[in-house]
Amino acid sequence: MSGHSKWATTKHKKAAIDAKRGKLFAKMIKNIEIAAKMGGPDPSGNPTLVDAIQKAKKQSVPNKNIDSAVKRGGGLEGSGVNYETIMYEVYGAGGVGILVECLTDNKNRAAMEVRTAVSRNGGTMADPGSVSRLFGRKGVVIVSKAQEGKEVSEDDVLEATLDAGADEVNDLGESFQVLSEATDVVAVRTALQETGVDYESAEVEFVASMDIPVDVDAAGKVFRLIDALEDLDDVQNVFSNVDVPEDVLAELEAQED
Repeated sequence: MSGHSKWATTKHKKAAIDAKRGKLFAKMIKNIEIAAKMGGPDPSGNPTLVDAIQKAKKQSVPNKNIDSAVKRGGGLEGSGVNYETIMYEVYGAGGVGILVECLTDNKNRAAMEVRTAVSRNGGTMADPGSVSRLFGRKGVVIVSKAQEGKEVSEDDVLEATLDAGADEVNDLGESFQVLSEATDVVAVRTALQETGVDYESAEVEFVASMDIPVDVDAAGKVFRLIDALEDLDDVQNVFSNVDVPEDVLAELEAQED
């Protein structure tokens, strides 16, 4: 199991913690509002909205919050929402590339907060295209190995998803990561469900074409920078090409204990 995979596992556990804090809830609500605005508030004619609602329910977002988000996004409550997506490119310690995806109703505020977080945590803003060229849009589906009444194997995941467009299955320790083209993520997710295998998350994400290994000092700085960025209200997603070897991650965890 590579260090990158271990970092993916760490990120996934962090996502569960964020959900308890309500941070992930807010992100899910924004996605629903945008989907309702773009395609209308009727799920029967808006597959993007159906997907956003399904993701929110999977993270236990209350139904009343979901319903309100659909109404706001669809203009059924007040004047509706007006978010725009902005991508910032950042360099962290050790030359690590970081993409910061914002969904905001105030781009000036988002820009100021991102720049402040970057400068205070040892990063630098990068020129447009210098970091994004290191990433590609991919479908990323996470499948837990331990499921109700059974243990899912890599062969189970491969068999279910290969014909649906899966390109790669990575072992993350407690789960599997299924990579596909961005356009195939729904097909991969559906194929898993049809064979009785549940998934934890299914997203289109920026995946690095090549990872950058870091030492303990650089890893700590990169983690602090990513945490600071993810704590910003306007930030929806943070992607990086950091590769944290297992011995480095173990040393970092020992320092925290």
